[in-house]
Amino acid sequence: MTTLPDGRRIPPLTADEPAMLTGWLDLHRATLAVKCAGLDDEQALRTPVEPSALSLFGLVQHLAEVERNWIQRVFARREVPLLYAGRPGGFTLDRSRTFAEVLAAWEREVAVNREICAGRSPDETGRLGAEEAAVVGGDDEVSLRWVLMHLIEEYARHNGHADLLREGIDGVTGS
Repeated sequence: MTTLPDGRRIPPLTADEPAMLTGWLDLHRATLAVKCAGLDDEQALRTPVEPSALSLFGLVQHLAEVERNWIQRVFARREVPLLYAGRPGGFTLDRSRTFAEVLAAWEREVAVNREICAGRSPDETGRLGAEEAAVVGGDDEVSLRWVLMHLIEEYARHNGHADLLREGIDGVTGS
């Protein structure tokens, strides 16, 4: 597998479905890490894209919550609490933590989720909670394939936000 100059692994060009899905998800996870690298608390809290109140701090909290919700709660059917209770979607800042702590929490969720998904068939299913079912509609069952595709989409969208935020913080650009 080839890597980009910053060390991110390019997803396989030919592979089975699980390897392709996890390869793309891992690329997007690594992209978020690159966008956050080297920032201190003050920088991560900046909201440079007016009128939005979005910060990299809040974005990382949100993606940690997304990871936990879709893989652990929905797919694996684990009864784990929200990471940022009282903070819908994780965007509201948890100022009791440092950015390093928020990044570490996100990395822990990613690690747990890699273990959960390892060797699993994309056809295996989890169960939507009432909140997720209301948003996505339809059946209460959801395949791992759907969950992984949703996470890829979620990261791709938010990595675009991270690009703009990082450039507004310190001028750093790039993929």
